[in-house]
Amino acid sequence: MFYRFLFVCLFVFSALSFAQNAPLSNEEAQSRLESLSKLTKILGTVEKYYVDDIKLQEVVDKAIKGLLQELDAHSAYMDSKTFKEMQVQMKGEFGGLGIVVGMRDSALTVISPIDDTPAARAGIKSGDIIIKIDDKSTLNMTLDEAVKHMKGEPNTEVDITIVRKNENKPLVIGLKRAIIDLKSVSIKTIENDMVYLRVSTFDEKVVSSVKEQLPKYLKNAKGIVLDLRNNPGGALKEAIGLVDLFVDSGVIVSQRGRNPQDEEKHFASKLNTMTKLPMVVLINGGSASASEIVSGSLQDHKRAIVVGEKSFGKGSVQVVLPLDEKESEAIKLTIARYYLPSGRSIQAVGVDPDIVAYEGEAVRSKEDDLKIKEADLKKHLEGELDKANGNSKEETTKTDESSNNITQNDLFADNQLRTATDVLQALILIQK
Repeated sequence: MFYRFLFVCLFVFSALSFAQNAPLSNEEAQSRLESLSKLTKILGTVEKYYVDDIKLQEVVDKAIKGLLQELDAHSAYMDSKTFKEMQVQMKGEFGGLGIVVGMRDSALTVISPIDDTPAARAGIKSGDIIIKIDDKSTLNMTLDEAVKHMKGEPNTEVDITIVRKNENKPLVIGLKRAIIDLKSVSIKTIENDMVYLRVSTFDEKVVSSVKEQLPKYLKNAKGIVLDLRNNPGGALKEAIGLVDLFVDSGVIVSQRGRNPQDEEKHFASKLNTMTKLPMVVLINGGSASASEIVSGSLQDHKRAIVVGEKSFGKGSVQVVLPLDEKESEAIKLTIARYYLPSGRSIQAVGVDPDIVAYEGEAVRSKEDDLKIKEADLKKHLEGELDKANGNSKEETTKTDESSNNITQNDLFADNQLRTATDVLQALILIQK
């Protein structure tokens, strides 16, 4: 078994050498052979002398995990179970808590909670640092290990302990696992002439869902609010496809790897453009990866005003490479970085909003409910008294309005969305 692994290493070495355009010098070839010999010697020594009986296959798996973990926070080894879970997740349904996490400064950090999941309902926030999962400390825990601990059978319970900014002590939050059935796209109307387009994650259904749902909302629309808050990203092609629906020409995003000559650019096509209505994009600290590409690209093209808070800053490209023909195992490897149309990088920088708006309720006048104006006198007074007693027919009608329409009360409860609609109304007036 050991010698078979040595043969595999030598084969990989030969393949890597062949893949390089320039032939290796004698010194480089010798150095590579020595490095591979060192690796195989260590693996064999661990297998032979480690205190517990450990098979070579397990030693190799641990070596691969350690290698990829040391490269960056996103590269990883995926065994058959992890690889299968990732494939299910990309199709839009999986079991768990609905938390997208990543490593930031070696701490397990919440990138974003997913809409309408146990995590979102429990109040988990972007930027929360998870220090314990049940009784297990996340210190020195890999990202894959943390995800495995959080996932489990539906209806089973798990406690997570988090550290949150501006909180004096850690918070323990109890969650019940559930099947996470992602609804990545939802659309509503705002004041009958604006469209609210919410994209919560970039699974494989985003572009097709927008193409199917959006046209019926565009008939009377004057502008669009695209909400990418707490969107952790996902499939690159879906992000490119979404931008392409609103931009008719130019570069959407480019990828550059270790060789600058291998730059790959993705362009918009006029054939795919759905609308040129004024747009505002909402982002926050939980907007990452693909959502940063969309918001940054629309910003660079001067196609939309970006409102909210600075995004997460994940601008690297990972590919999943199966390790065998059966595609039972794979590695996720960082191969490039994203660059926006202007040439700027997202990595560790993020997208800065054009207009900063913080979460919370919008500021509004707190008038005395009993204040009576001229219009309330005489015959109007009776109606106002009915309202005060909760008997207003008008109020009943408002309560029964379709949940597919965002009301003024909804806007006042969400300062960022309120700001976005104010900006959009200004853009509509300018266009007129």
